[in-house]
Amino acid sequence: MPAPIPQQISRILPKFQNVAQTNHYLVKFGLPQGTVYDPNTLMGHLRSKGVDSRFQLDDVGLLCSSASLPGSAFATINTVGDYQGVVERFAHTRNFTQISLEFYVDNLYKSLKFLEHWMEYISGASQPNLTDNAYHYRMRYPEDYKSNETRIVKFERNYRQFLEYKFIGLFPMSLNSTRVSYEGAQVLKATCNFSYDRYIAGETTSFSFDKGTALNNADFNIQKSQFKTSFGSLNKNVYQTSTSGDTTATVSPTGQVNVQNNNNASSANPIVGAKEVLSSHGLSDVVINGINDIEAGRNRD
Repeated sequence: MPAPIPQQISRILPKFQNVAQTNHYLVKFGLPQGTVYDPNTLMGHLRSKGVDSRFQLDDVGLLCSSASLPGSAFATINTVGDYQGVVERFAHTRNFTQISLEFYVDNLYKSLKFLEHWMEYISGASQPNLTDNAYHYRMRYPEDYKSNETRIVKFERNYRQFLEYKFIGLFPMSLNSTRVSYEGAQVLKATCNFSYDRYIAGETTSFSFDKGTALNNADFNIQKSQFKTSFGSLNKNVYQTSTSGDTTATVSPTGQVNVQNNNNASSANPIVGAKEVLSSHGLSDVVINGINDIEAGRNRD
């Protein structure tokens, strides 16, 4: 590695000015499918407790005052003996860490009811009377309470750069106790830890797949619009497609194969003058060299 070269502050400063901020994000919950009028579904159970569907889908996400972007870690296994004196470590399972969300509690306590009764729905009920001495919990099936549509979107002030996380199998794992005090009135907050099976980094909507930006893929359509011509027509004009009639193959008695081009030109390599044509379209030398390498190694029909 060569020694570092001193650079001007004007070249380094923009790298530190274009950094992401922590206070631009959106949390949006998507509860399992179910009718709001059926108390046996999660949405219906929350509605029966005074948490309407609009609050479930929109308002509770806006009241999320603090969120955590998800993380993961690999569980590994050590292998000893494959190489003398060397201990190798291999990944075998990807574990996803819990996330913690903090919510402002509104004066109707809907945000606290949303978390409390979601957990109440998970634990089920043995009979309607909660004060009965024989009351006990009966857990529901995971597909009834796990959310597959909850998202956290981290965006910037211009609303154009963003990063989206979609959670699969999310549900509240624990609700922390909330402290109240006579001293110094403050905004009441509730903190809840959520567990999930996995997450997907990037957009997952059908529109993003059609646009080519799903799962954090680069938008090649935008990249192509920066040039004066499209890559398809450029390759077709500069590198003509060869056919099997352009070449003739003969086999000698010794088994040696000789391939001869009938047009006295190589159909597997870029034609002469390609660099000038590409340069006339505004492409840099780096892009031209890359296209030449691709076309030279392309498997012609």
